[in-house]
Amino acid sequence: MSTQLNHYAETQHRDYHLRLLRDFIQQAQQQPPFIEEDCPEDDLEFLARLEALPRAHQDEDFLYRGQQVLSRVVAAYGHLVPLLHRDLLWYFGGDCLHYMPDEEIAKYQLLDERRHEAIAEGREFSYEHERAKVFGLH
Repeated sequence: MSTQLNHYAETQHRDYHLRLLRDFIQQAQQQPPFIEEDCPEDDLEFLARLEALPRAHQDEDFLYRGQQVLSRVVAAYGHLVPLLHRDLLWYFGGDCLHYMPDEEIAKYQLLDERRHEAIAEGREFSYEHERAKVFGLH
C-alpha cells in the first residue's frame, strides 16, 4: 500500500470535514444570538470556541473538543441544528452519536468501512463520491 495514497485519503477526509465545519461556523455567525448588539458573554465565548475549532485540527484533543462544541450546539442553540451537517456529528463521534438514528450511523459505518478498505488495498477513494452512493444521492 502506498503511504502517499494513505496520507492523501486521510487528508481528503479531514479537509472535507473541516470545510463542513467552516461552512457551519460562517452560517452560525450570521444567526442570533451572535448577531445581536448585546450578545451575552457566554454566547460570545461559545462562538469563540466554535471559531477556534478548525485551527485546532492537529491538536490531540481536537475530536473531544469538537464533541463538546457540537453537543452544546444541539443543547443550547437548537435553531442552529438544521445548519449543522450530519457528517460532523459522525466525524466528531462520542456524545454526538446520541443525536443520530441507528440507520444513519449504519450508513456512516459502511462509508468508513469502504474508505478503510480502499486505503488497505491501495485504491484511490473519493469520500464525497462514495458518500453520495451510500446515502443514495446518485
